Amino acid sequence: MTSRPTDSPRRAAYEILQRVAAGAFADVMLDTVLGRSKLDLRDRRLVTELVYGILRLQGRIDFALTQFCNQPLQRLQPEVLWLLRLGAYQLLELDRVPAHAAVNSTVELARELQLEAAVGFINAVLRSLDRGRTDIPWPAPEKIKPYLQHVCSQPAWLTKELMRQLPNVAARALGESLAGPPPLTLRVNSLKTDREDFLTALAAVEHQAHPCSFAPEGVTIDRRSEQPLPGDAEGWYQIQDEASILMAHLLDASPGQRILDACAAPGGKTTHLAALTDNRAEILALDKYPRRVELIEEGAQRLGCTSIVARQWDLTENPDFLERESFDRILLDAPCSGLGVLRRNPEGRWNKSPVNLRELAVLQRQILDSVAPLVKPGGKLLYSVCTFSHIETDATIDSFLEDHPEFELEDLGGKFSSDWVDLFTEKGTLRSYPYCHDNMDAFFAARLQRLG
Repeated sequence: MTSRPTDSPRRAAYEILQRVAAGAFADVMLDTVLGRSKLDLRDRRLVTELVYGILRLQGRIDFALTQFCNQPLQRLQPEVLWLLRLGAYQLLELDRVPAHAAVNSTVELARELQLEAAVGFINAVLRSLDRGRTDIPWPAPEKIKPYLQHVCSQPAWLTKELMRQLPNVAARALGESLAGPPPLTLRVNSLKTDREDFLTALAAVEHQAHPCSFAPEGVTIDRRSEQPLPGDAEGWYQIQDEASILMAHLLDASPGQRILDACAAPGGKTTHLAALTDNRAEILALDKYPRRVELIEEGAQRLGCTSIVARQWDLTENPDFLERESFDRILLDAPCSGLGVLRRNPEGRWNKSPVNLRELAVLQRQILDSVAPLVKPGGKLLYSVCTFSHIETDATIDSFLEDHPEFELEDLGGKFSSDWVDLFTEKGTLRSYPYCHDNMDAFFAARLQRLG
């Protein structure tokens, strides 16, 4: 009797990877498949490791497979190629999985999937890889372009973007960071507890954690125990990267102000603004999709944020229900390519292209132009994106300022803790990178003030 996807971790991972290749999101598919599975905690973690690891390192895996496969990978049946990647990842990256188990489980899965004609081929390639993996001719770090593509697993277009954006040493460091797993970072909800008490609660159930270097509410989990994280139902924390946590601080919001979070879902920054203003600001959270509006409302309720009103609206259209010059602060965490969070959404490196970046830059300008009239004279607009591409960051802000002389770019350097000085550029914008800023995601932020 063959196993179902929900009974076998490797079968589950294979099914998810197939769906992602067809256009699904990895995180959504993981939630869906694991939500109906009977797998125990250890096997669930293996599924997650296999899915995210293979998507992050697909370029590296394919380079290794090429050394032992007697035909071009692009000519292989897609199902066979994904099985090879599944087996190769275990051989190359998972020391805890014995080589014979990695090969045999992949071969058995091929039989389960009725790919009998490919069983011998899959077995031969994986056994050759196991025997020859120490002799794979990996490109040296000094050969920056092939190193980024074949070791750091960056597609050609992304390799060009990194090399155009950064000096070679920094591009290599960023590529290496994006090829690794992201940290698990939490924002302690100051409406319910504080960081010191939360760290104590974590230690009490044997989670190892440390306070973040930049975000005053941030905690990074170094090693999880078998126990759940404390305070989930009580709303003690929100899962949120350290760079994302900084955005609400950059807005410089205060109690009594009227605040717009323009593209708010899933609501991490919105609820942080509520906490920073002690639930004493009027916060309107907008998002394009009704289900994502529900996520904002659910998160606000869980975290005890009573000052948030969420509403569905597509800000590529004029928000005529809002009065001009009526907001003290606007946060625009704009839709972007997500290049700065590829560790968390690794399929993004394989399903995007420079065309997408140009299209997103147009969308970002549309939304900026839509919200700009809503800012009061003297009010502030924070533009943030989780990417590092020039066209979505500096170029977008420069073009906006050319068309909107009523705004000026603020120099954020010197306005915040001296510990943050390395986060700010010469222009006064924020740029974070995982390789030099506490392993946080790559973000960009610019704060604009309306004159008058």
